Amino acid sequence: MSKSHFPFSKKNYQLMAIGFALIVVGFIIISLESAPHGDGFLGLTLGPIITLAGFIFEFYAIFAKTEKN
Repeated sequence: MSKSHFPFSKKNYQLMAIGFALIVVGFIIISLESAPHGDGFLGLTLGPIITLAGFIFEFYAIFAKTEKN
C-alpha cells in the first residue's frame, strides 16, 4: 500500500504541467493573429491545433501509469 496522499505521481504532475503549457502557448499563438477576428493561419489553424494537442496531452498525463517500487 502506498503512503502517498497525492492522487498522481511526480511524473503525472510534470506531464500535466507540459500539457498546460501547450494549452497556454496555443492561446497565445491565437492571440498573436494580426488579421481581424483571428481570420488567418495562426488564429484558425496553428493555434487551435497546438491547443488541442495540449488537451490531448493532458488526458495522457492523467491516465499515464507509473512504475511502483
